[in-house]
Formats: sequence, C-alpha cells, structure tokens
Amino acid sequence: MNVGILENKHMKPFINEDFLLQSETARHLFHDHAESLPIIDYHCHLDPKMIADDYQFSSITELWLGGDHYKWRALRSNGVPEKFITGDASDWEKFLKWAETVPYTLRNPLYHWTHLELKTCFGIEETLNAGNARRIYDKCNEMLRSREYSARNLMQRYNVETVCTTDDPVDSLEYHVRTREDGFKVKVLPTWRPDKAMAVENPVAYRKYIETLSRVSGVEISSFRDVVDALQARHRFFSEQGCRLSDHGIEEFYNETFTDAEIENIFGKVYERGQELDSVETAKFKTAMLLEFGRMDAESDWVQQFHYGPIRNNNTRMFKLLGPDTGFDSIGQFCTAKNMAGFFDRLDCAGKLAKTIIYNINPSDNAMVATMIGNFQDGTAAGKMQFGAGWWFLDQKDGMESQMNTLSLLGLLSRFVGMLTDSRSFVSYPRHEYFRRILCNLIARDVENGEIPESEMDRVEQMVEDISYYNAKNYFRF
Repeated sequence: MNVGILENKHMKPFINEDFLLQSETARHLFHDHAESLPIIDYHCHLDPKMIADDYQFSSITELWLGGDHYKWRALRSNGVPEKFITGDASDWEKFLKWAETVPYTLRNPLYHWTHLELKTCFGIEETLNAGNARRIYDKCNEMLRSREYSARNLMQRYNVETVCTTDDPVDSLEYHVRTREDGFKVKVLPTWRPDKAMAVENPVAYRKYIETLSRVSGVEISSFRDVVDALQARHRFFSEQGCRLSDHGIEEFYNETFTDAEIENIFGKVYERGQELDSVETAKFKTAMLLEFGRMDAESDWVQQFHYGPIRNNNTRMFKLLGPDTGFDSIGQFCTAKNMAGFFDRLDCAGKLAKTIIYNINPSDNAMVATMIGNFQDGTAAGKMQFGAGWWFLDQKDGMESQMNTLSLLGLLSRFVGMLTDSRSFVSYPRHEYFRRILCNLIARDVENGEIPESEMDRVEQMVEDISYYNAKNYFRF
C-alpha cells in the first residue's frame, strides 16, 4: 500500500540531493552557487580544548547526545526518564532511547537535523528507529574510531573555514593559541562573552569572578573604574589573539540613567559589602557595563552581538539537580523596543556604535528588530546593523523563512551575513546546508513567480553566494 501511494502521488524521496528545493531555479541556485562554498561559523559553543587536542569521540552518544539540550527536551517530552538523558545509563541505552524517540519528532526540526547529520557525517541514509538502532550505533562507533572522525577532521569534512568560539574575558585562550601554532588550516578564533562581568544578581559569585578577573588582568580592583580597566586589558588581549566579535546573552536591553557616583556605590554595595541589589540598581549597573563594552568594541573595530529574550532555568528542581543549559529555558516576553533604541542611540551619539547583530528569540519581535536596525545604518559599512539569523527556538525552517521574509520587506536581505550553528556539536554543520537550501528555495520562488525578473539572475546568484559566505567574510574581516 505504501509503495502504491508513492507511485500514485509522486512523493519526493526524503533528504535526497534536492531536499527542500522545489523548483529548477532553486536547484540551480543551491547546487551551482551555494552548496560548495566554505562555512564561516561565526558563533558557536565548541570547546576549544577539544579542537586543540584533536579530540577522538568514544561513541556516537558522546558526539551526538552529550550536551544537546534540543534532543534532551524531545526525550523528556517523549516520556524518557532522566537516567537515559543526563543520568548514568550506558551510551548504548541513551542512544537507543533517542532512536526510539526519533519517529516521534516528525515535523520537529530535530527529525531533519538528525538525518542530515547521519547522512553527511556517516553516509547513513535510512531513517533512525528502534529497529535499526543497534546496527547504526555500531557502524557509527566503528567509524568514530578512525582518525578521519577526530574533532579537527570533522570540521574539515564539512569544509569549515572559520569558527568563532564563545569565551569569557578571564579565559587564557591557550587552546586557540595551540591550535593556531599547530598550523590547523581552519581558523579558530575567540569571541568575547563578558556576561559574568555584569552578573551582579549573586554577590558571592560576583565577588569570586571579579577576584579572578583581577588576577588574570594584573589590575587591582577596588572600584567600578578598576573593573573597566581590567576588562579593557583583557579586551586588548583578545584582540591580539584574533578576536573580532563580542557576544552578549541578555534577557533584555538596558537603558537606565545613572551617574558615575551611583555606579561606584552600586559596585561597592555588591562587591565590597556583599549586599543584594534591587531591580533598579541592577538595571543601572548593567546599562553602565554594556555601554563600556560597546565603547571597547567600537574602538577595536569589533562586531558586537546581542542574543536577547530567553528566560532561563525555569524549572527550579531540575536546575538544582543538573545546573544551567540543560533544557529548561524558554522564550520570554519583554518590552524591549524603547530600551534597545535608547541604548543604541547613546552609543551612536557618542560615536561609539560598532557593527551590531541583534538576535531575537521571540518571533513576535521580528518586525521590530528589522526596523530597529534601519535607525542606525549610517553609511560607514554595508549592512552595519544586522538582523541576526533565526536563533535557538527559531533555528528551523519556519523561523529562518520568517526572519528572511521580514528582513526582505523592511531592510536589505542582500546584505545579510547568514547562518551560524550556535552549537556545542562537531556535527551541527549541516545546519548551514539546511539554511542554504531554504534560502535558495525562498528566492527561487520569487523568480519562478515572476516577482524577481529572470533578467536579474546574475544578481540573484551573487546574492545567494553573498548570504551563504561572502557577506560574513567581508563583514567580520576574516
């Protein structure tokens, strides 16, 4: 019966070479102009030590399921006990639970990502389920024992040119240095992520962090200005190691008014006296710190990124058990627009507004962000202000199309710097392929519908290549 359905309805095969490409124009754009371009993964969470060590993974479970909170959420939704997710079950038992869950992920992007990764990394084209789990598990593990599947070789397998990891100002960057000195052909660069330097909600943890910052920077800290000086020293060090980007993970934007004396008093209260701050004091301190970070980035000609909008660690019981980044975060709702506009305006008025990428996690903010970036485009660089790619919960077909459609309507899609993995996994690079296929199909649809003239195909082809690769290469100066 299933065979008859396929014959009668002319159903397309799953994840074939023309996956997601619904027209001849889409196939031409992808295969001839996007598919073979190198990958610039300008925001990820890969462990630089694993790259430096050219880490060899012990199993497909370690490579594929370790630290992947997307899969963890799906497993929990499918009724899988925590023992088989983050607990002490064996690698095989955890893999089997994922294989049993995969058929239930139909219409979730995990179904596409899972099978793209199996195909592109291991050459496995059958769909994963409980029935074939053992055979696929054994085959993947056998392949992973080969040096061809080490961390570095996985990156080269996917034609990766540049990756930017996510690093705290106190990090030594020793693994970036070692990777560079080894002559690894993939450029592995740090990204400045100073979230802990403004995390004043926990006075004990904050004091410990500032003491570490003082030690690694060589700056004795007893005031807010000392903190800024210490961070400035680390900022210079990151620049010397090739850093070109900062990144800020924030719930919302801050734009409080303050005096220098107020900020010094707030710092003394949390650092010297270990007292908790109220919400107004916290917002003032975060405003002051973000403005300092913006100034540093502008003076160093970096790109600043803002990932805003999630509410984190919502399940107190599981946070106490497992800690952060374990799959208990969600989309938040904030009144963001006025604070965002005011914050960027303060930097712009001071002549300190760097190139900027804004990533929203709530899709209802798409149009707001797409219009916000237009307020601060100033002609100094093409696409200086960027509406970032669909992120986290929006990192899927609908989210990508919505982001690109909104940017097309309210800005210049042609200047978009394209996709990133935002991943801890060495096999997440098919997300770039996924994005490129969606991009090509989206643009081809307009050509096929007569909404873009066929006479502009040269421009269309260049547009696809730019968004897939060249815009990022030029924007970040890689």
